[in-house]
Amino acid sequence: MQRTINRLFRNSVERFPANPMMWEKSGGEYKATDYRTALRLVEETAAGLIQLGLGKGDRVTLLSEGRNDWVFSELGILFAGGVDVPLSIKLQEPAEIRFRIQHSGSKFVIVSGRQLPKILPLRKDLPELEKIIVLDEEGAREEKCMTMADVRRKGWALLDREPGRLSEREQSVMESDPANICYTSGTTADPKGIVLTHRNYTANVEQARAFFELPERFISLLILPWDHSFAHTCGVFALISGGASMASVETGDTAIATMRNIGKNIKEIRPTLLLSVPALSENFKSNIERQIAAKGRVASALLKKGLQNAYAWHGDGCVNGRWKGNPLRRPLHAIFDRILFSKIREGFGGRLEYFVGGGALLDIGYQRFFAAIGIPVYQGYGLTEAAPVISANRPGHMKMGTSGRILPNLEVRICDDDGTVLPRGQKGEIVVKGENVMQGYWRNPEATASTIRDGWLYTGDMGFVDEDGYLVVLGRFKSLLISDIGEKFSPEGIEESLNTGCPFIKQIMLFNSQKPYTTALIVPDPAAVIAKLKSSGLTTDSEEGQRAAIGLFAGAIRRYFTDPGLKDLFPSVWLPAAFALLDEPFTEANGFINSTMKMVRWKIIQHHQKRLDHLYTAEGKDPFNSRNREAVRRLGQAAEGK
Repeated sequence: MQRTINRLFRNSVERFPANPMMWEKSGGEYKATDYRTALRLVEETAAGLIQLGLGKGDRVTLLSEGRNDWVFSELGILFAGGVDVPLSIKLQEPAEIRFRIQHSGSKFVIVSGRQLPKILPLRKDLPELEKIIVLDEEGAREEKCMTMADVRRKGWALLDREPGRLSEREQSVMESDPANICYTSGTTADPKGIVLTHRNYTANVEQARAFFELPERFISLLILPWDHSFAHTCGVFALISGGASMASVETGDTAIATMRNIGKNIKEIRPTLLLSVPALSENFKSNIERQIAAKGRVASALLKKGLQNAYAWHGDGCVNGRWKGNPLRRPLHAIFDRILFSKIREGFGGRLEYFVGGGALLDIGYQRFFAAIGIPVYQGYGLTEAAPVISANRPGHMKMGTSGRILPNLEVRICDDDGTVLPRGQKGEIVVKGENVMQGYWRNPEATASTIRDGWLYTGDMGFVDEDGYLVVLGRFKSLLISDIGEKFSPEGIEESLNTGCPFIKQIMLFNSQKPYTTALIVPDPAAVIAKLKSSGLTTDSEEGQRAAIGLFAGAIRRYFTDPGLKDLFPSVWLPAAFALLDEPFTEANGFINSTMKMVRWKIIQHHQKRLDHLYTAEGKDPFNSRNREAVRRLGQAAEGK
């Protein structure tokens, strides 16, 4: 039997027909759609697409917020033998959207009413695009447009008239057939379409479920974008495979309004599992600390003492079934848990068992915090080209500061620049082989050949496997700092340490491309800087205030050379010897942050090349140079709305 996504879904419908599969807000409350009803909607969607002329292997772009119809649309495409091309709703530039639709050769676009204005102006530039299917009523009467309801009516008629037509198409789908073409913004100039087959996904679901039990009672609020490979596999497909259910965040009028609904929706859904990335974990932690601080000094002191005890109790975690903490701390932890941590967990609905963390490596401090309050973040590692999960921590096997153990039925090597396999403990490129590895890049044989060699996926990430068999990911090869003598170092650990250790740094990017020393681009936190100056009676308008502000950053860096607790953390050659203060943050809007909240380094470097060049001059190396003083002045003006 072919191990397709279609078969995975049908198996769950057969086993759990009455289980709730999807939860969506309607009329002010969450309402469930069971597996049996979901199958009917998927079949009607698939049959309607066939009736409209979708052939096997044809591509369909899907652009929508997370909702029931996101899943029903994708499964409908796959049942019809098509290939889904999911796009991020964070894409704003028409050229970026047009490129993906055009490059994939999409025949149809399925789009929500909110995202439709991004598609309508592109029609004249997309001659291959035959139909725009709108999930909502608004805008659906435009040229080339029809509603999903109309598609399903056509599907219902076809199923009634030719009941074997859909079955025949569905059975023609092989596990080696493409299921998705996922375009990632990444940190390179040209987006690449990652072709993931049905078997890539089902294999990764099997691998992930070998690490995590996902019983049918589980429910998750899918906060991450549903086109994101992590949410797609670990949320949608993995939950479906166990008969569990997923809920969508209530969509607000704006992206910020939608984000504000998350806390309320968590309390309504009371999830047992949440998927998270570092930015989300940081927001959760900040909210918890802010709420505790609002209760007064006693509550803040209680949290501090409780965390200190919990950190000692947990230690480095539970490594390969062996507890690495201090058991003598457990009785006191039980008291703190009853009077404090259990109350914090109630803010997450009271049923949350754990987070699964993806994206960039979550700082060990955050890992310890969430383990302490009783909702551990089981950090993992992966990339879209591997569908995406490669390693993960899990219950009973959680080593703080790592990305966990390698999934079963997956081979991982650590290789040097020449492809030579390195022994355990040595740093090199992470190279992967398994059924979850992508088929290749769509219409890009050159990139495919350079990334997949002899069946092995060269991830472009640097790391090593430690003495306990846990993968430690150090960062992207392409973001490595390279000294003037050719030595290489990943900047991400230093950036994370400076970012979390200095309250005045909002964002930071280190740079060294065969230069005599390392430099940094720093985006200050305006509120923190201005508040600090104000406490000393200074402003950003005066030279004294500007120098004091710049001194905050110079002092934060200097600590890594003088503080006994910091000076041995990183080799001094990779710490910034000069820095430029910026008055423009790295955002998705300016293209300096991608949809997974990672810095697009090449764009930042390109945009700020003159500032970087200046840092390698005598004037630029002086932190109190005129450009940094001017950046501080503009920072103050912007904060005051001048």
